[in-house]
Amino acid sequence: MLPWSWADDRLASAHNYWVATASAERGPAAKPVWGLWRDDVFVFNTGARSRTALDLAADARVVVHLESGDDVVVLEGSVEVVEGSAAISDEYDAKYSFRVPDGSSWYGLRPRRAFAWRERDYPQSATRFDFDA
Repeated sequence: MLPWSWADDRLASAHNYWVATASAERGPAAKPVWGLWRDDVFVFNTGARSRTALDLAADARVVVHLESGDDVVVLEGSVEVVEGSAAISDEYDAKYSFRVPDGSSWYGLRPRRAFAWRERDYPQSATRFDFDA
């Protein structure tokens, strides 16, 4: 099985992440986002009137995963609104060369559960991590 450090490294270095949401009205949805893995929290931004923001307002539960099917990390839990700070904006700008406008909606996911595996040695590498809520 893989150690958490393996998943942690991939979360920190990833460029694109997929966020899956759902709502009773619109059903399930997934979209790629840019984000930050900082202090064991996945932080991302979405427009206040986007489908993602509307879904999260109705149901804060999400699944986040990396785009790779070869080196897999999947996070599950509920997001919270994160107050935008200069530190988050600076870190995001350093990673993506893009400055998120002030007043944008930031969300943070501190996972309850995570799964990770490598395709090349699955299922031997399959790992589940449970975190304290």
